[in-house]
Amino acid sequence: MGKSNWDWEVGQKTVVESLSPMQGHGWQEEPYVSDDGEKLAAIVQVDEGEFSIRVNDGVWENTFEKIWYPRFSPDGRLTALCQQDMEWGMAVEGEMVGETTDYVWDTKFSEDGSVIANMHKGMEQYGVAINGEPWEELFENVNQYAITPDGKHSVGVAQVESLGQADIEGFKKGVYTVVVDGKRWPGKYLNVWAPTFDKTGLRVAAQVRTAVHDYTIAVDDQPWNEIFNQVWEPVFHPSGQYVVAPVRVAGKWGVARDGAMAWKPRYLQCLNLTYSQDGEKLWAIVATSYGQFTACCNDAPWGETWPVVTDLVVSPDGNRAAVLANKANADFRIVVDGTPWSGIYDMAWPATFSADSKNVAAMVEQGGRYKILVNGKEFSRDFDRCWSPIFSEDGTKILIRALENNSYVRIVADVAQF
Repeated sequence: MGKSNWDWEVGQKTVVESLSPMQGHGWQEEPYVSDDGEKLAAIVQVDEGEFSIRVNDGVWENTFEKIWYPRFSPDGRLTALCQQDMEWGMAVEGEMVGETTDYVWDTKFSEDGSVIANMHKGMEQYGVAINGEPWEELFENVNQYAITPDGKHSVGVAQVESLGQADIEGFKKGVYTVVVDGKRWPGKYLNVWAPTFDKTGLRVAAQVRTAVHDYTIAVDDQPWNEIFNQVWEPVFHPSGQYVVAPVRVAGKWGVARDGAMAWKPRYLQCLNLTYSQDGEKLWAIVATSYGQFTACCNDAPWGETWPVVTDLVVSPDGNRAAVLANKANADFRIVVDGTPWSGIYDMAWPATFSADSKNVAAMVEQGGRYKILVNGKEFSRDFDRCWSPIFSEDGTKILIRALENNSYVRIVADVAQF
């Protein structure tokens, strides 16, 4: 369900009057809310050894032996990982979907919510399950999985050769590869990290370790000719014509494009490469010197630096960016376009841009109270807890989902009022 179909009437609605456990329930876990703010869910104990999920003021009809990781899909369906008859599987709206197995974890969704993926373990073999159906071939070990935005393709790093204890020589021959939709790359590497799809979902790039001290990028199982001291996660240009990645040369970091240097190695760190949608701008987090981090666009860093910078978010038009800056995991600040907002907080969460890139919102926490900010200005009230704010499609309104006074409220506010 797209945001255009949500209720954007300005005002407050109390969705759940009381968050106290419902009558007869032994206990209730932490709540989760849907993107549209209309539903709140929490795992509940309905009887000894029996668990279900509360949704607003109702409860799933089915009960399970164990439940964890409740998550709402982008289309509003509630999912959870559930155990029944000693087997684990994916439950959607209270009904088990697809195969059950020894264990499942790490739910992911396609952008429209039609595809639900998770990690799958069966008979000591690992893989990815799509809508409850695992890959045809499972492996000794699979991790770092991802799916395409449309959910049609999945990828992971798999161990394809067994190793005995302390089998260093076997490890040096290469035991890992990339698996796409359950089909392995022929090549084997000492290590593989961060497999990444291109825009079409038909090509994959990954960090690989080809020898003990040699690192590079492999694209569709073809390693770059150039070898580096270290590399970070690769990114396809939106056109799909080439791949870029942060690389380390002689102790300094730069960016390589299909193996050749595009940004000269002049940084003490460079990571989180992010292209604008048109591919004209390449953003990154860089360290210009020791302990001095900032954001960077097309190899031009912002002027101000901070001890720690994380959570780079690029605006839809690619011209703006926001990061979180902090010092020793405290004194969090939200920095937009190189300038920090005035507030300093105990914690902050990644910023979000409106679709037209004009407005920026974020959630912060100070002294145990949660606040919503738009363009650096705080909403008139703070809350016991919040979830990240969401802009309407036209960027004129903001959705606030919050807990206050043991109730769950849904607030739509005009951006202009901040």
